[in-house]
Amino acid sequence: MGNQLDRITHLNYSELPTGDPSGIEKEELRVGVAYFFSDEEEDLDDRGQSGRFGVRDPSPGEEEEGHIVLNEIEFSAFSCQECIFSKIRGNQDLNVYPVQGLLSFCTPGDLVELLFICPSKDHPPPPSPHWAVYVGQGQIIHLHRGEIRKDNLFEVGGECMGRVVSNWYRYRPLTAELVLQNACGHLGLRSEEICWTNSESFAAWCRFGNREFKAGGEVHTGDLQYFLKLHLEENNIHTLRFHSLEELIREKRRADAGGKLRFIKELSMVERKE
Repeated sequence: MGNQLDRITHLNYSELPTGDPSGIEKEELRVGVAYFFSDEEEDLDDRGQSGRFGVRDPSPGEEEEGHIVLNEIEFSAFSCQECIFSKIRGNQDLNVYPVQGLLSFCTPGDLVELLFICPSKDHPPPPSPHWAVYVGQGQIIHLHRGEIRKDNLFEVGGECMGRVVSNWYRYRPLTAELVLQNACGHLGLRSEEICWTNSESFAAWCRFGNREFKAGGEVHTGDLQYFLKLHLEENNIHTLRFHSLEELIREKRRADAGGKLRFIKELSMVERKE
């Protein structure tokens, strides 16, 4: 808490490149804001898409069998100067595991993240990571295709890799009982009834209960600012500024889906235009 921020590039959210809600990626820089309820990352049924992750050689001490070490963007996020999110290797285990192995790490109330890890480079990038609440006995509750539903983890993520991400957000978690109550209490809701824009926001709300995770859940004021730090390489940290947690999460997921190389390319295009 109270971490000092690195250099901030003063970009407003409206100036950031965002994904086309239709899912069609274009080569030119995209400017605008993703639509509410675009469900941009929820299509887990599109098997065979290529991964945006590179698989790197493990460092000393990472040789444990059964997992993959990814070369991915690492993130930290701040509300003013308070750290509210951290996905940084060294502070957390960022390794991913097959679903069968993932279950040994899960307890009811945990948040899990599912990712496609495929070697092919001949297809468009896959969806953003998919988040869900683990409820026990191999079952998850998640926002998928405009519906909050309960599914078997093996059926939903059988071809995915995954990891437990319960500790990435730094908010105080609710008890496991309340997390499950939040998740189960919204089963069956559909598009117009749902006030979360993606699976991560819904799962995080279930665990922490913060209204900031809901679409329009906080008032945009000049005093309230969020900062997202993208740790691209050693000593290469790019910082973006937002007026709501919802906006920050949306951009974090877009950058995560595109991967390091794509983000660095877009960043260089923005710098050339300035």
